[in-house]
Amino acid sequence: MNFKKQNVFKSPDTSKMQEVVIDQKTKIYISVGADPEEARKRYLERMAAKGMISIPRK
Repeated sequence: MNFKKQNVFKSPDTSKMQEVVIDQKTKIYISVGADPEEARKRYLERMAAKGMISIPRK
């Protein structure tokens, strides 16, 4: 008999991470020492590349 190995996914502990608010509905979590502005910028660039949002140009 062949047994399929179960995939065990352990969620990261968000109490040990820093919350970054993107907009009213979107929050991401990064490591404590990371730059929140850089994380926000990278998130918005990734979503714009996928075509999900448009970034207003200055």
